[in-house]
Amino acid sequence: MIAEHERQLLEEKLVQAQHILNECDLDLWMLVASESDVMGDPTFPLVVGTSVTWPSAFLLTRHGDRIALVGTGDVENVRQLGTWHRVIGYVERFGQPLRDLLDELHPQTIGVNYSKDNPLADGIPHGFFLYLQDILADTPYWERVISAEPVVMRLRSRKSPEELRRMRQAVATTCEIWQTLHAWLRPGLSERDIAAFLHAEVQRRGLMTAWDARYCPTVTAGPNSPIGHTGPTDIVLEPGQLLAIDFGVRQDGYCSDMQRTFYVLAPGESAPPQPVQEAFELVAQTIAQAAAALRPGVAGWEVDQVARECFARAGVEPWAFALGHQVGRAVHDGGCLLGPRWERYGQQPFYTVEPGHVYTLELGLSVPGYGRVSLEEEVLVTETGCEFLAPPQRELLLVPSAHA
Repeated sequence: MIAEHERQLLEEKLVQAQHILNECDLDLWMLVASESDVMGDPTFPLVVGTSVTWPSAFLLTRHGDRIALVGTGDVENVRQLGTWHRVIGYVERFGQPLRDLLDELHPQTIGVNYSKDNPLADGIPHGFFLYLQDILADTPYWERVISAEPVVMRLRSRKSPEELRRMRQAVATTCEIWQTLHAWLRPGLSERDIAAFLHAEVQRRGLMTAWDARYCPTVTAGPNSPIGHTGPTDIVLEPGQLLAIDFGVRQDGYCSDMQRTFYVLAPGESAPPQPVQEAFELVAQTIAQAAAALRPGVAGWEVDQVARECFARAGVEPWAFALGHQVGRAVHDGGCLLGPRWERYGQQPFYTVEPGHVYTLELGLSVPGYGRVSLEEEVLVTETGCEFLAPPQRELLLVPSAHA
């Protein structure tokens, strides 16, 4: 049987989905899948709550109908969820029962999960899309099929109370791990040593990393470490160097994504050198300015632009990625992007920010000879602005020299 807190979460999202269908003037949202453990639609964990084996369809209408059409072997599993009002099983034919349901519901618009711009709304494999087209070819319904991207985007983005509870806990756990790491850090450790320590902390809590453990955490020690989504190396952290770490956990199905920057004091130093301190202050102040601009109604690109203007005023080259992305069940959770109006981001920077969205604010700056300053904070959009989900890093985290 499904745990009560999981049923609560599914119910919250299904109710939310009905409201969104009415907002979008969409009669029916049809989620389809087969062998979804392997070819899973990213939306299934939000509203379906289980996997399926045979071709299956989950139908949600703007009036609140919830109908599941699944193979007979999946019927009891779906019934036990307690969130689907009708569960219909089939043996030989999927197409005719699906057509019968559409005749019963008679929708004028049918949303299906495909998208050019948002991978998390692109849940139907191309082959299944063609299969569905064949099933509905001689009916009036195929011409009524449209992209459900607006539904998926809003559903993923607007965090429900249970989602926010879980996300706050994931952030709190990450902060605990940061504190444990800070107390342990010392010169002479390799990037692999640091990654292994963080992995051990995650495993000790019975959790998983927020993304691929091969590069979660991403550890950047000193000026010679590669930058990007890369795994740890044998580079050793030395006195007089920066250490930047990108890290998050997956807890109760939800992710955190944060970055912190440390400085290892050289012998005789009591504070970071001026170039390091200035770079850190620029990055921290830029994030603060972006947070001040993040509020309901602004477009994602506008928040990104505020941050880029901070770097421009300082005469510093901007970063080559978006300022922030949404976080939720996935560490990159789709929807509105706080990013520049570049071709590679499609329409995502043009979407508007809403209350209940959770974003990262992240950027970095290399300091020649020392390494890289990188900060990443998580914020919840409120009715009037945004709230940091953890105290933001406002000063460098200092690591004593072994010889101090």
